[in-house]
Amino acid sequence: MIARVTDGLPLAEGLDDGRDLKDAEFYKQQVKALFKNLSRGHYEASRMSVETGPYVFHYIIEGRVCYLTMCDRAYPKKLAFQYLEELRNEFERTNGSQIETAARPYAFIKFDTFIQKTKKLYQDTHTQRNIAKLNDELYEVHQIMTRNVQEVLGVGEQLDQVSQMSSRLSSESRIYADKARDLNRQALIRKWAPVAIVLGVVFVLFWLKNKIW
Repeated sequence: MIARVTDGLPLAEGLDDGRDLKDAEFYKQQVKALFKNLSRGHYEASRMSVETGPYVFHYIIEGRVCYLTMCDRAYPKKLAFQYLEELRNEFERTNGSQIETAARPYAFIKFDTFIQKTKKLYQDTHTQRNIAKLNDELYEVHQIMTRNVQEVLGVGEQLDQVSQMSSRLSSESRIYADKARDLNRQALIRKWAPVAIVLGVVFVLFWLKNKIW
């Protein structure tokens, strides 16, 4: 799946991916939750592997676009990320200028053709092509973090709760400050009102006295 990071809008998807997969809808919901987290800025790195059950989500973020694939845990991490790099290069080449202006989900659904063609090249890890890629020492994946999906989604939820709490405390602080100003104003009125009344009475008596005399 390919999605815009700024708002989580899905841009393209392999159309036949997951048809025969048990609990496919469950994993798609996890992907949507991951995209939602990414759109809120809840991510630690531009490349990450996220374990979920017997599978792993691998993703890369480039140019405010997230490219994500789900593989068996046994599938080589190095090939998974090289597959995503190929998708990224072609997607940027063919659709790069339209990514920011896309307004509807799956605006680039025709990219599925390239996704399917490229996926077939990577499915068999024992082809000469893929063995060469696995042996490519210039492409390194050891430093890419691996996290658990509950941990990743939980961090996002915790950050949301902190953000909501911060907003609530800020709102309550403003309300408290307003109430404090009102109380101070009322205290000043109670303190000086009798003095003002006395002065007003004195002024009126003085004015009447001058009028009479």
